[in-house]
Amino acid sequence: MEIKFNQVGYCYNEQTPLQKEVLKDINIAIIEGKINGIFGKSGSGKTTLVEMINALLIPTVGHIKVDNYIIEKNKKIVNVNTLRCKVGIVFENPEDQFFNTTVKKEIEFGMKYFNYKTDKIEDRIIDALKMVGLDETFLERDPFSLSSGEKRKVAIASILTFNPKVIIFDEPTLGLDYNSKVNLIRIIKMLKNKYNKTIIITTHDVDLLHQLADYIFVLHNKKVVMEGNKNDIFSRVDELKKYDLPVPKIIEFANKVYIQKNIKMGYRDDINDLIKDIYRYVK
Repeated sequence: MEIKFNQVGYCYNEQTPLQKEVLKDINIAIIEGKINGIFGKSGSGKTTLVEMINALLIPTVGHIKVDNYIIEKNKKIVNVNTLRCKVGIVFENPEDQFFNTTVKKEIEFGMKYFNYKTDKIEDRIIDALKMVGLDETFLERDPFSLSSGEKRKVAIASILTFNPKVIIFDEPTLGLDYNSKVNLIRIIKMLKNKYNKTIIITTHDVDLLHQLADYIFVLHNKKVVMEGNKNDIFSRVDELKKYDLPVPKIIEFANKVYIQKNIKMGYRDDINDLIKDIYRYVK
């Protein structure tokens, strides 16, 4: 499904004394069937960018093409709910999208809102829970009483029930412990590899992108200043540092070895490959 930004900009509080421009001259195309990372510091406009994809926000300049929809200022979107069925968002704080008293009611809300057949709802709820690693014992639990990782899973299940083609994760590791983060990575990989979903992740967690992303867009000073496949982006260490952005720990280590010992290991995606390189040099 095509997602393309054309000269897009966004201002909050437009034409008021509080006007603030957060994005300008955005010209990018999301890579279908891949994990796309939107990388930048806090406040760089990452969330604003993805909320325009399903018309939660409307560009103040330019337009976005999402499948057969054009999202632009002063143009009404016909059947916006159909668009939002195709593009689901898991927000930074999952509890912000909760407003029901049980997990079951929370997950089924979207299907009822989008007028799914009643006889299909129960099966979809169970299937969605299984996909994220939760069982039926969670159905009657209060979503607000769950752990951070469980809340994230319920939020993802709520999106999966209406089977979107694109799933956006906004700062998905916020507040998660190590095990919950590992589980989340497993789910995201499964959604891409088994179910052919297009994934978009906004984050300032560079190590998460190193583990997951296929293609990365770097935001700085309101613009996309770098884009490319993961290997390309993370090999440009000096450029990332110019924008005051971190590099993955494994890349930082390899870079220090090169600077201090003049041993060039190159880009390594996996810690085991790096260990093999080190062993080859020291044996």
